[in-house]
Amino acid sequence: MNATVESLRLPIADDLDAVDRVIRARLDSDVILIRQVAEYIIASGGKRLRPALVLLAARACGYQGASHVELAAVVEFIHTATLLHDDVVDESDLRRGRKTANASFGNAASVLVGDFLYSRAFQMMVGVGNMRVMQVLAEATNTIAEGEVLQLLNISNADVDIARYIDVIARKTAKLFEAAGRLGAILAGADASTEEALACYGAHLGVAFQLIDDVLDYSGDPGETGKNVGGDLGEGKPTLPLIHVMNVGTDAERALVRRAIEGQQIDELPAVLAAIERTGAIEYTRERARDEARQALETLGVLPQSVCRSTLADLARFSVDRSF
Repeated sequence: MNATVESLRLPIADDLDAVDRVIRARLDSDVILIRQVAEYIIASGGKRLRPALVLLAARACGYQGASHVELAAVVEFIHTATLLHDDVVDESDLRRGRKTANASFGNAASVLVGDFLYSRAFQMMVGVGNMRVMQVLAEATNTIAEGEVLQLLNISNADVDIARYIDVIARKTAKLFEAAGRLGAILAGADASTEEALACYGAHLGVAFQLIDDVLDYSGDPGETGKNVGGDLGEGKPTLPLIHVMNVGTDAERALVRRAIEGQQIDELPAVLAAIERTGAIEYTRERARDEARQALETLGVLPQSVCRSTLADLARFSVDRSF
């Protein structure tokens, strides 16, 4: 039976409820606009996969304390801050089927509330009182920012190759997954090999997750994904399906994709979708994601058998089997 978000949450349901309570408490501010935007973000939902990874990794390593809840909330705050900033940079107006915060409250409010989330996250991590934790999260936040700048440099660039693209998503998306896995091990006092294994698990999971996002951008049901088909094309993003067409397509297909990327031409979407289908770009990208998920699964051998280890394995499979 395929894993669902609900089945993945089940072994850590109490922990996740505690994370939600921490998020609500820590988002409180006497600045009304911060509260308004924060409530809007909370109400918009989200899969909470990154905080779940912190919780599962900690529990799989035998952790019995409570700091994993605080750090799971920190990870979610960092993730949410990046989404707020991303939507402004990308000029996005739809996420998870709802208007983005910037579409509802304006770009300035989104950027500044994103800054609030970053700074609140650092207040919380200091409160945990673990220098190693602060080191990991500070490095992750810096790496994510580098990835965002690299992605910006790639906009409307049809010459981005696979290695350069994977480097961007390793920094921008996978780094926070990597940090989440590592944090769980650190809190539990796991040995170095276990810590590295869980960090490696997170890194591969993050790449797989982003590659499936790339797939769903061109093949997903907007009713399930909450995003418009071809949104990446409209933003001039050369993601892996388009890079594959550039690598194996006909001269006409390559010229089409180049023109669409460089001009951010969403009106070219039907022809681009036809080129993606003819070249097998969706299946190629899925297979790359499956390979990342397989590598994530291989790292779990260092952990003792447990419900949380099994759930980590299910999470890797879910990352590539999902439709949203």
